[in-house]
Amino acid sequence: MSNTLILRESFDPLAFLETLEKEKVTILYAYPTMIHALVHHPAAKQYDYSSLRLGIYGGSAMPLATLERAFEVFRCDFLQRYGATECCGSGISVLSPQDHRQAMEGREEARRRLTSAGRSTLGTLVKIVDEEGGELTQPGSTGEIAAKLNAPMEGYWRRPEDTQETLKEGWLHAGDIGMKDEAGYLYIVDRKKDMIISGARNIYPREIEEVLLTHPAVLEAAVIGVPDEYWGESVKAMVVLQQGMKATEEEIVAFCKKNLASYKKPRFVEFVLSFL
Repeated sequence: MSNTLILRESFDPLAFLETLEKEKVTILYAYPTMIHALVHHPAAKQYDYSSLRLGIYGGSAMPLATLERAFEVFRCDFLQRYGATECCGSGISVLSPQDHRQAMEGREEARRRLTSAGRSTLGTLVKIVDEEGGELTQPGSTGEIAAKLNAPMEGYWRRPEDTQETLKEGWLHAGDIGMKDEAGYLYIVDRKKDMIISGARNIYPREIEEVLLTHPAVLEAAVIGVPDEYWGESVKAMVVLQQGMKATEEEIVAFCKKNLASYKKPRFVEFVLSFL
């Protein structure tokens, strides 16, 4: 049995869509940002994707709105794989095609799990730990994700301090903040280093980005922390608008305030043409 692997020098959404139809691609590997660009391209529904059986994504969180749009456009199964380079090819957790299908059937609990990274892979142990390394066992508790793998890395090349920080008593500390639900599904809250601390409150950019992407005028969004003399850090949103749509900074801030705790809303909004 042989397989054909199609590689491109750079990412161009239209060229990818054309290739899916022309080459009758059966499995698509893509980052969530790529899938977002594909399914929101003006020509997304003009091509035939009937050969496509599975879309595999990972590398970052997939906004729920993007995943729903991807189901609508591609009409195939999806699988999310969560891991890290330090896993040496192993995955920490997987959200299976069955999980995706159950979610799209409309069951509320199953739909909520579309925002998760699934459950631990075969032979992998996953736990949530606090700042001191103690395990947090209560469902919904937020802390750093740690995994015990069958074949983790031995260490970073000539970086013993970083190795000691990442590998602790056989557990790989992923550098991601997460939590588990009652059924063991793992949720990635955000990267530990991406967390914004404003007025002694922890703010996770991903939560704000998820809300921004539900605004009808927003195509893409990224949230960062910027220095603030009083608060330490303030929230800034970078926004790409849908083609032909308009929005003001005040409208975006008001929308976030309506759908988030007030302290999480952006203080600044910058409109940009593209993130590519």
